[in-house]
Amino acid sequence: MTIPLNPSATATDRDAHPSWLAHPVLSVLLAVCWLALSRSVEVFHLLSALLIGLVVPRLLHGFLLTTGRIRWWPALRLMRVVLWDIVMSNITVAKLVLGPLERMHPAWLPVPLACDHAHVNALFAAIITTTPGTVSCVVNERRHEILVHALNCDDAQAMIDDMKNRYEAPLMAIFGVTAVREAATQGAAHERTPA
Repeated sequence: MTIPLNPSATATDRDAHPSWLAHPVLSVLLAVCWLALSRSVEVFHLLSALLIGLVVPRLLHGFLLTTGRIRWWPALRLMRVVLWDIVMSNITVAKLVLGPLERMHPAWLPVPLACDHAHVNALFAAIITTTPGTVSCVVNERRHEILVHALNCDDAQAMIDDMKNRYEAPLMAIFGVTAVREAATQGAAHERTPA
């Protein structure tokens, strides 16, 4: 299933004259967050949420990238995978931290990027950081890789492949992006991966 975020305007129309609902998902999220923070659904707070949801995205329009089409079913599947990985990683990291330090084998992993899509790469780095035990430190656009620090890594290439299969491939499916350098970078990354 593919749903355009703003089907009523072309990219040039949006840039020239942003509509009040140029970013509907952001507008709804801002309004819901305001209501959650205020803990009230009184008329004043409802009107404030409506105003914030309409005005803030319009003011930020020039700074927000348009995402195009998003496939929502793959997005929901990825959300489920990420939430599960966060829970399991928390348990694993707790065991590592509470256990003997000799069990930990930290490593720096150069994770090759399969595409140049800004949203895919930014979300890929964010998901890696959100999952306990790994932190994406640098997104190197020139070398087309993310430098990731892993708290514990026994097999660097297996960990790189796991991150790419669990997060990057679904993100590319969500945004309808195809790989542009998959085969070339994996061999190069394997050569640079620390033993």
